[in-house]
Amino acid sequence: MLRSMTAFASAKGSHETHSWTWELRSVNGKGLDLRLRTPDWIEGLEAALRTGLGKALTRGNVNLNLRVQAEDQTGCLSLNPGQLHDVLTAMAEVEAQAMDRGLSLAPATAADILGVRGVLEAGAGEQDTTALREALLEDFDALLAAFVDMRETEGKALQEVLNDQIDQIAQLTEAAAKAAEARRPEMQSATRAALARVMDNTDGVDEARVAQELALIAMKADVTEEIDRLRAHVQAARDLIAQGSPIGRKLDFLSQEFNREANTLCSKAQNAGLTSVGLDLKAVIDQMREQVQNVE
Repeated sequence: MLRSMTAFASAKGSHETHSWTWELRSVNGKGLDLRLRTPDWIEGLEAALRTGLGKALTRGNVNLNLRVQAEDQTGCLSLNPGQLHDVLTAMAEVEAQAMDRGLSLAPATAADILGVRGVLEAGAGEQDTTALREALLEDFDALLAAFVDMRETEGKALQEVLNDQIDQIAQLTEAAAKAAEARRPEMQSATRAALARVMDNTDGVDEARVAQELALIAMKADVTEEIDRLRAHVQAARDLIAQGSPIGRKLDFLSQEFNREANTLCSKAQNAGLTSVGLDLKAVIDQMREQVQNVE
C-alpha cells in the first residue's frame, strides 16, 4: 500500500500532576526532516521521539509539537535564563530605536516580561522525570499509530489516482502506436519525394552517402523505440505501486522518464494526429508527476 507524506494527528493526555497536548503533522519532502518542539527538561524524551519517528517514517517534512503543563504549578515554576536574556536584549533594542526616533515608551514591568512565552516555565523543577517520560512515550505510540494510519488512508486515495493516470498513459501509448502506423504511408511518400529531389541533384555525389543520409532521416522520425519504452515504463510503474511505500523517489524518477519519452515522441511526430496524442500524454504525465511528489 502507498503512503502519502501529508498527514496530521493530535492527542491529549495526563499523568499524575502533568497534562499535555500533541500535534504531529507532515508535508512532502525529498528526505526525512524531523522538527521537534518538546520540553527540554524531560531528560531523554526528544531522542526517544526521534528514534520512534525515524523507524515509522522514511520521507517527509515532519513537525512534532508537545506542550506539557503541571496541573498544580505552585512551586513548579522557574525562569528560563536563555529566553529571559533574549527578551531583555530585544526590549533594549526596541527602546534604543524608539529613542533614536524621539519616541517615549512606557516602562515594562516584571509581570510584562514574565508574561512573554517561554520566560517562565512549568515543570522545570521536577527532579526525576522518568515516570513522566515513560507515560509520554506510551501516549506517543498511539499518536504515531494514528498518524501513520492517516498517511495510509491518504495513500490509498493517492494510489487510485495514480493507477487511473497510468491506465490513461497506457491507452495513449497504444493510440500513439496506431497514429504512428497510420502516418507510415505519409512518411514513406515524403521520404520518396525527398529521395527524388536529392537524386535529381546528385551529379558527382556519392550515392551510398546519399542513401545513408536518407536512412538517417527516416530513423530520426521513427518513434518505435519511444513507444516501446513508454510501454515498459507503464509496466514498471504498476510493479512499483504494487510493492507499496516507500517508493516515492523511484516513482519520481520514473515519471521523469515518462516525460522524456513523451517529449521525444512529440519532437519526432511530424504528423498532426501523433502530435495531438503526444500532447495528451504530456498533460497526463505532468498530472502524475504532481501526485507522485506526495508519495512516501
